[in-house]
This record gives sequence, structure tokens and C-alpha cells, in this order.
Amino acid sequence: MTRKTRTFLFIFFVVLFVLVAPLTIFYSLGWRIDWQNKKIIKPGLFYFKVWPKNCQIYLTSLDNKHLMGRDGKLEKKTDFFFGSALIENLFPRKYEVEIKKEGFQSWKKTLEIKEGLPTEAKNIILVPEKPNFTVLTKNLEEFYFSPDEKKIILKDYNPPTTHTPPPSQTNWWSLKLFELERNVKSHLIEEKNVSKEKVELLDIKFSPDSKVVLLELEIKESLKYYILELDKIPLILTPLNFLDSDVEEIYFNPTNPQELFLLKSEALYKFNLKNNLTSKEFIKDIITFSIFNGHIYYLDKTGYVFKTDSSLQQKEKLNIVPFNNKSPSNQKNQKIQTEVEYKITGSGPHVFLKEENLLYEFNPDKRVFEKFFELAKNLKFSPDEEKIVSFDEHEIWVIFLEEKYDQPQKKAGEKLFLTRFSEKIDDVFWLTSHYLILSAGGKIKVVEIDDRDKINIFDLAEFKTPKMFWSQINKEFFVLSEKNLYFSEKLVP
Repeated sequence: MTRKTRTFLFIFFVVLFVLVAPLTIFYSLGWRIDWQNKKIIKPGLFYFKVWPKNCQIYLTSLDNKHLMGRDGKLEKKTDFFFGSALIENLFPRKYEVEIKKEGFQSWKKTLEIKEGLPTEAKNIILVPEKPNFTVLTKNLEEFYFSPDEKKIILKDYNPPTTHTPPPSQTNWWSLKLFELERNVKSHLIEEKNVSKEKVELLDIKFSPDSKVVLLELEIKESLKYYILELDKIPLILTPLNFLDSDVEEIYFNPTNPQELFLLKSEALYKFNLKNNLTSKEFIKDIITFSIFNGHIYYLDKTGYVFKTDSSLQQKEKLNIVPFNNKSPSNQKNQKIQTEVEYKITGSGPHVFLKEENLLYEFNPDKRVFEKFFELAKNLKFSPDEEKIVSFDEHEIWVIFLEEKYDQPQKKAGEKLFLTRFSEKIDDVFWLTSHYLILSAGGKIKVVEIDDRDKINIFDLAEFKTPKMFWSQINKEFFVLSEKNLYFSEKLVP
């Protein structure tokens, strides 16, 4: 090889190095050339987390269907261990995303990739196409879940076990206990155990430990209360004769299931079930009270909300300005207070006062209740206590209580109108902290709260006049329809 050739090769490789090295560094840093738009860009990426695992992800570029081969073909599968997938080197533009798995309804959404940034969807749930429902029990009129979701009290009209009804009444209602873990159904009581007169069962309330139930009954147009201890053999049915139609609200003490707190004749009392004694400590001029976060909250006639403990002795005034500036010295205002329906509710650090359909939130810095939401007919808190779903007969709203930093980002206090149905909405539950399950017009639907692009709404099943319950612990859906109680397969992880 001549010296001239060597010199040429040396110069050639030096020039090649000078040209290629910056391009290599440029590429390794993530920069790309968008030939279609003739500019240098930094691609973005998609990150998905999906249940169930091993799902297929399809991408279609909405700007150019054939760009980089992303034309609706299979792009990637979520991994087996975490159900996640990372798709990199995506040019900034909008993509139609479709996530599929055999036997499940597809999740579809248009998402945008921005230059150099990730776009995430980390809480995707695929709903089964044809979920399995199994009959738990038949000939049922009503059901009541315990707080630990391990027991169900069933109300039916099967023939009584020990008594024969008079000719004027063909049958009596009876209560049975179904223990889910043992799959065992046992008889509790029947109507005739309470009275020979006609008895109407109005409501059942469980104690926090799920061992005692409070029966609210109507006998001869009079309100009566009974305590039924489920862990006693034989069962003990105890009348609470001190309670009558004057009782407006009643709760178990969350720290002591042998105590009741009740609002009676505008006074808050504590009653001990063991010795049948009413506490000497009581609070007068109460409009409403509630128990949550381990405390008792009550609104009195002066318009102040107080927080106290189970002793009813240590009281903390929350608001320094009377609620709505209603003064008890004005008889007209006092009448307005007693006629309007109030309710105190809350979750985590948030305390709310509901006046009819108006919702007020307590501002701990200003120590006042501020108007928060005007369409608060029915409210339920999410499992993570960071959101509220509010719904009426046709519309659903989601209210964010905390700032949400993951995508889609939300500010604290932001209200999201989710959807509207022409059919009447019967009930709504949180499936997860990112999905709702509801009944509307006999159809059971699952609705996501990710409002980027369209909101995915899935039809899960259809029942005639269903009454539903979502078990947050068992992750199973229960529905009562045509006197049959069904439960679903596990719907979420």
C-alpha cells in the first residue's frame, strides 16, 4: 500500500469518525429525525400496567397509519409478573391504543405522546366478556353484608320452622346467616319470634366487629329495636325497650360494640348493652351526628360542629363561624335548621357537612365550612380515600380530594363530570380507586374515571330489578334479582 493510499484512508476514516460519532452520541441520547416533518425530535414512550396479565397492546398512529409500522398491529405484550409494558421510541403525536386479551372486553383510548416525555396508564382493568355468576341462595327477599364481609344476613319468606301462621297470613319472614368462608347457612330468627302481630323489618345494622346486629322493626305502626348476638349459642334476641319512635339516628360504638350512640329528642346519648344503662353524659340540642375516623362529630342548633370521643366529655369546636350564620336566638332560623336534612360525613382528614344536596367541606386553616359541591345527592368515598363519587338518578360526578400527580393529573377539589345515563341509576360502588361498578336500567356496568379521550364503559351483565353489593375484600360482585342471590367470579386483583 502506497503512502498516498494510506494518507487517503486515514483522512477518510477521520472524516467518517467526525461525522458518525456525533450521530451515534445523538442517537444514544434518544434524539431522532422526523423525516416527515423534517425536524429533529426526542421521542416519548408509553407505560402501561394492566390487569389481567399477558395482555396484547396495539398502537395506531393517527397522523400516519403506516409510520414506523405502527398501523394497528401487535406492538407488545404486558409481562407475566407485573402486567406492565414499556413501548419506547414513539414520535410525538396521537396514538390509538387498544389493549386486548381473549375472554375480556378491549380497552381503547386515544393518547398523546409529547416530545421526550412518558405517557402512562397504570390502572387499567379489563372486564370479562361473559363473567361467571353462581347462585348463592334462592327464594330471597333481602340481604345485609357484615362490615368484615364474611357474613350475610338473608331475609326470606320460607315456611317458619317452629310456628304455623294464622289463616290471615300465609307466611312469616325469617332471617338466616350465611358464612362465606365456611359456605354454611344457619337459621337465626323468624318473625313469630318477635311478636304474634305483623312485624315489618325496616333495617339491620351490624356492630363493627360483625358479632352483633341491631334490628329496626315496626310493630303496630310503632318503631321497635332488638339486639341479636350472633356468637351466642343459643341465639339471644333482646328488646331495647328504652328506644322508641323518638330515636332519629343510632350507631354502634366503633371501639366498643356493646355500646350504642343514639340521637333521641334532640339529645345525644350513650347506652350500654351489657347492663342496659344509659350514660349520665349526654349532649343537648343536637341536629345530627355521625361517627368516623374514630371520633364522634355532631352539629348543634347553634350551627357549630363539634368533635368528641366516646366519653362525650372532651369536645372540640371545629368551626368558629356558625354554619350558614343561623342563630338559635331567631325562632324562624331554628325552625329552618330542624326541617332541613343535615348529614356529617368524612374520610381521612376530610370532614363534610351535607345540607340537602349541598356539600360543604371543613377548612381547618380558616376553621369554616366552605361550599364544595352542589349536586351531592349520594356520596361514596374511594378505597384510597382520595376521591368521592357523587350520583343521582342519571348523572355521575367524581370529586378529587387530594392532588393527583400520576396521569391524568388532577388538582385537589377538581370536579369531573363522568357520564350520564338515560336509564335510572340504582346504585354505584367503587370497584377500585380508579373504576366504578353500577346498576342502571337493569344493566351492570363498569366505568373508568380516566377522562383522557373517551371514558371506557363496559357492560358486565344484565339482571331484572337488581340490588347489588360489591365486596371490596373478596373482590366479588353480589346481585339479588328475582329472589336469587348471585355472586361473580373475582373481577379485580
